[in-house]
Amino acid sequence: MSRLHEEIAKRKTFAIISHPDAGKTTLTEKLLLFGGQLVTAGAVKSNKIQKSTTSDFMEIERQRGISVATSVMSFEYRDLKINILDTPGHKDFAEDTYRTLTAVDSVILVVDSVKGVESQTERLMNVCRMRNTPVIVFINKLDREGQSPFELLDEIEAKLSIKVRPLTWPISRGKTFKGVYNLHKKNLNLFAADSQRIAKNIIEIKDISQPELNDHIGDFADKLREDVTLIEGVYDPFDKEDYLLGNIAPVFFGSAVNSFGVNELLDTFCDIAPNPMFRMTDKRKISANEDKFTGFVFKIHANLDPKHRNRMVFVRICSGIFEKNKYYHHVRLDKKLKFNTPASFVGQKKETIDEAFPGDVVGLYDVGNFKIGDTLTEGEELNFQGIPSFSPEIFKLIQNRTFEKVKQLDKGVLQLSEEGVAQLFIQDQGRRKIIGTVGELQFEVLQYRLLNEYGADCSFTPLNYTKARWITSKDPKKIDEFCKFKSNQIAKDKDGNLVFFAESDWMLQYYMKDHPDIEFHTTYEFKTRIDK
Repeated sequence: MSRLHEEIAKRKTFAIISHPDAGKTTLTEKLLLFGGQLVTAGAVKSNKIQKSTTSDFMEIERQRGISVATSVMSFEYRDLKINILDTPGHKDFAEDTYRTLTAVDSVILVVDSVKGVESQTERLMNVCRMRNTPVIVFINKLDREGQSPFELLDEIEAKLSIKVRPLTWPISRGKTFKGVYNLHKKNLNLFAADSQRIAKNIIEIKDISQPELNDHIGDFADKLREDVTLIEGVYDPFDKEDYLLGNIAPVFFGSAVNSFGVNELLDTFCDIAPNPMFRMTDKRKISANEDKFTGFVFKIHANLDPKHRNRMVFVRICSGIFEKNKYYHHVRLDKKLKFNTPASFVGQKKETIDEAFPGDVVGLYDVGNFKIGDTLTEGEELNFQGIPSFSPEIFKLIQNRTFEKVKQLDKGVLQLSEEGVAQLFIQDQGRRKIIGTVGELQFEVLQYRLLNEYGADCSFTPLNYTKARWITSKDPKKIDEFCKFKSNQIAKDKDGNLVFFAESDWMLQYYMKDHPDIEFHTTYEFKTRIDK
């Protein structure tokens, strides 16, 4: 086996996703605890708290900054290199999460046992289904009084449109929570509340019909036996191939804050989660084990270090070996670039690396050469697919409050739109700039960062638009006629693509019906779409 193949076989790259407050951050820190990157759990969260106390707004902004800066947290476990990609939890930054999902090979979805499947969980799962991403579900907070396990499983199947198969099962919940039974390994993990250390109270019980079970969990033994019988009768046996195809989600139960149920989750993840998988481009399928390097930019963070005003781009390695100080082909710009300080993230520490392999994410310092979705190769002309930019729903005209800072505002808005904080649309040959977002919070972050990172003070005026669609047509005359007819509702995005603004969904449907020769796209991904 070649060195490249050996390194690929060691790697598992995944994202943890959830609705806010379901326990994503807590589960992340507990996985780092198991991976030996933290001595005691809570270090990640306490670091975030320490750095986010200036004000409520600063807390939001700084948490987002840390989330991006530590976008990849790597640790070694069972001779594997496991890469966790962090995702913003707030719905206003869902685009960041959607883009991050393009850079992973699998997902762990956290569900709050008290609240069940929430709205953001459904949106995130929709993205996973679009790509057939393998999903493992972790039902969290079993130490609280929540819904019954069977109700939760039914809700997951109904709302997330995916079959489930429990691999562990909780023994009671809330104040009487006793632990979990591992249906696969036939052992019992008894619950002990300890937020700092790894739970190790595991008892082998090969046959739950034996009286030995009663010795450990008392009156709950009969209920566990009934539940296991029902599970085996209702749910199909777990099939790894079905999981890898995204058709079935194995389910685990636990309490992340108490480091409980995490071990079962992590061990199974190591056994079944895919190694770096192939990626589609506009030319062909790229296999991870190809010798020549390819990768794509899925995240950018401007002014990561305000003192140096630098940008860092995050590149997912798709094939081959990435090497420091080697020239690579920037496909969009058609130019050669080399990188002398590529960075990797191990635990919470950033360090310079000499090389990286498929599945890894490297941070590259950038002076403005990159946009989200850009491709690096060893010379081949291709572009990776599936880096989404979703249609915003809130639109505001941005105005400069300080006339002498026009250049700073223009530069800041362009760079932050390239990062993905918001989308930029241009009218009247650049004289009118419209900002589009999916949530109000993005305007606050944009305003704060423009002032503090670029010295540009701005204000926003709301516009009466609720929909934006990228427009194309096979007949250039039809596009020209439509643009003249609705000139006040036409703009260009930062890359020069035509965009149409509609006042409501009803009006959009009307224009679509009235102009059948015009195609209305929800994202600009239409530019790279190919048939599989």
